Amino acid sequence: MTNFGIVIAFGAASVILAIILAISILKKDPGNEKMIKISRAIQDGALAFLKEEYKTMALWAGIFAIVIGIVISPIVAICFIIGTMFSISSGFFGMLIATRANSRTTQAARISIGSALNVAFSGGSVMGLTVAGLGVLGSIGVYLIVSKFFSQHISPLVAITGYSIGASFVALFARVGGGIYTKAADVGADLVGKVEAGIPEDDPRNPAVIADNVGDNVGDIAGMGADLYESYVGSIVGGVILGTIAFGLNGAKFVYLMVAYGAVSSIIGILFVFLSSRLNVHPQKALNIGTIIANILTVVFSFYLSKAVLNSFKGTLPIITGIVTGLAIGFITQYYTASKPIKTIAGSAAEGGAATTILTGMAVGMQSTFLPIIFIAGGVVISYISTGLYGIALAGIGMLSTLGISLSVDAYGPIADNAGGIAEMAGLSDEVRSRTDVLDVLGNTTAAMGKGFAIGSAALTALALFSSYISSVHLGTLDLLSPYTIAGVLIGSALPYLFSSMAIIAVSGTASLMVEEVRRQFREIPGLMLGKADPDYKKCIAISTKGALRNMVKPSVITVLSPFVIFFVFAKYGKEALGGLLAGSLVSGVLLAIYMANAGASWDNAKKFIEQGNFGGKGSEAHRASIVGDTVGDPLKDTAGPSINILIKLLATISLLFGPFLAKPF
Repeated sequence: MTNFGIVIAFGAASVILAIILAISILKKDPGNEKMIKISRAIQDGALAFLKEEYKTMALWAGIFAIVIGIVISPIVAICFIIGTMFSISSGFFGMLIATRANSRTTQAARISIGSALNVAFSGGSVMGLTVAGLGVLGSIGVYLIVSKFFSQHISPLVAITGYSIGASFVALFARVGGGIYTKAADVGADLVGKVEAGIPEDDPRNPAVIADNVGDNVGDIAGMGADLYESYVGSIVGGVILGTIAFGLNGAKFVYLMVAYGAVSSIIGILFVFLSSRLNVHPQKALNIGTIIANILTVVFSFYLSKAVLNSFKGTLPIITGIVTGLAIGFITQYYTASKPIKTIAGSAAEGGAATTILTGMAVGMQSTFLPIIFIAGGVVISYISTGLYGIALAGIGMLSTLGISLSVDAYGPIADNAGGIAEMAGLSDEVRSRTDVLDVLGNTTAAMGKGFAIGSAALTALALFSSYISSVHLGTLDLLSPYTIAGVLIGSALPYLFSSMAIIAVSGTASLMVEEVRRQFREIPGLMLGKADPDYKKCIAISTKGALRNMVKPSVITVLSPFVIFFVFAKYGKEALGGLLAGSLVSGVLLAIYMANAGASWDNAKKFIEQGNFGGKGSEAHRASIVGDTVGDPLKDTAGPSINILIKLLATISLLFGPFLAKPF
């Protein structure tokens, strides 16, 4: 079998295993009639939102495809459309199974924690394996088809760049739209249900509770899947372009083989998690075992592949550097969001109320940016010394090579969260809810680590794409003494803040409508608070849907248009200004994303720490203050923060594709 044949086979293996896991999940017991009814309501709400989101997205994707076809090539436009379809497919299939795994996880929790972990992680693995498999198959498929049949018309490197933009386009809409949906529902449910009415989380009397659970799926499953699919494809494209420049065809082969063998490593790691869960190993330990095994195997494979393909071990050090950097960022994130800092925030809630809770959480988020940046900077330097710009791209490949299992661990969290909600709404025993709570708390930690991992990979991927842009427009180096470059840097640094403000305002506005609706139902529906009447869940779902669809377009369009505006405003100095824009957005975007993700997660876990009985427990003044902090952090960690990852990569990818064409007249 040829090298590329191996890549196709291993990518297909990931997809096949995802299908097998999906079938096995559907065969499991979904629980009693009430559990099935709740799960079906979540399924229907999620599907309804995605259909509307995809309609809006399709309109803008069609317009952009026409622009690509006219300006670049119809072939690249087709590759762009293929990228959008593969990205949509990965997120949609993952969410389809996740919304069916939730009640089955709840039912499994009636048996044991190990059984519940097995079902929830199986659902997460469907997402992880689908994203990894389709990412490998889509990128290698476009590369090989264009190389064989259309290379006389367009370079395969340009074609896969178009494919990558398609993935980025979907990811931006999915992350922003899904993030607005989920956090508007979450904030509305918490502020009125917990704070004003004093009822428990996921209480079926709360009209926003179904919308909240729907949001977990459209934001943290479909949105996150599209996000990391885009990161995965972007890292492959950056690596293939810089590898071709450095080592010719072998440079591209090494990248594709690394992600393919990384997919196999992920499969083996996933199987170890299943084995550990059957042996009733603690969920945290089971997930760690699988992740560590997958990364060790990837390192071993990197030695073999580097020697076999590049005729040296030059490719190994950057791969190891990327893996170490990713793990380091994950552990640093875990410390700031699940260790001593959250106890400090909880103490602030008890001593000073909401204001000190917010101030302390902000300080923790700011402090949490320093060490990850040190590791990223060190990884960039080591990788560059080892193999030049190609080394930086390989570090990103190393970090994302085991995406199959890292995303599985991340995607399991929302399923566990939904399972806990179903247990509460279905009135199951405290023992079942305590088991789902164990998985849910762990899910919050893995989600925070996943966001840190996504941010780190975004930094390296964007840097590789940025380097490719500099090479494609023949800038050589970026002159930081040039006023045009500095102007671009300043504008680029401000762009993530403008983007984030739009996302946060969208959540705030939609959440306000949600709050009013929940208050209205509590006030006007007789017997609702006594549990003698059902709330109108559909009304709250409609509010989140309309708010997300209405507000996701503006920040997305600004992102897409920014490179073109900068290039034309600065005319013959457009290359330098656009380079500055990419550099500025990369630096400020990474820092802002880490800050928002970790501050939000630390507020969330401080609230959960208090709910465990500390500082007065549920219903105390400290608890009410922590809910306010969690509410502030929600749009930061789940809407604006994750979306910045896509912002910086999409800016770089668009610049890479259109930059050489735009530079021609000058």
